[in-house]
Amino acid sequence: MKLIILAALIGVCAAGALPAYVSPQYRYYPDGRPRAALERNAAILRSDSEVNEQGYRYAYETENGIQADEAGVEANGIQAQGGYSYVGDNGQVYSVRYTADSNGFQPQGAHLPTPPPIPAAIVRSLQENARAEASGAYDDGNYRGKYTDASGVVINRYNYPYRRFFTPYKTYQ
Repeated sequence: MKLIILAALIGVCAAGALPAYVSPQYRYYPDGRPRAALERNAAILRSDSEVNEQGYRYAYETENGIQADEAGVEANGIQAQGGYSYVGDNGQVYSVRYTADSNGFQPQGAHLPTPPPIPAAIVRSLQENARAEASGAYDDGNYRGKYTDASGVVINRYNYPYRRFFTPYKTYQ
């Protein structure tokens, strides 16, 4: 009898300790960008757009310093040239001019990284290749080491007769 009462007591205690659903707490996390509030409510100062048979053109400017313009024509796909600028969080104005055509998107800007300079050894190699090509030298890509003659045929070093090796099994047709 004591065992039944003890089991019932443990069952009641376990049933009462079930966790209840706790709704998530929605908190306001301020934006880490101080200019974000200005950008949300920025008024448009200028907006121009033109589309015709020759191509298209648009430009706009907002009061928070964002500017963009682009002009494009349809020739071998769309060829566009334009640019945009904005004021960064540090107060610096970032400007990008670009060309977009069959060669891809090619941006230019003072803040964009540039490729490293070509190493001197590569420059010398390219110059040597250009000189050789200008003098009429032709390289077909074949290796002509000490075991080949001028035409690229392998020289028989050991004076063995040329043998053709066959597979050790018969092939049935």
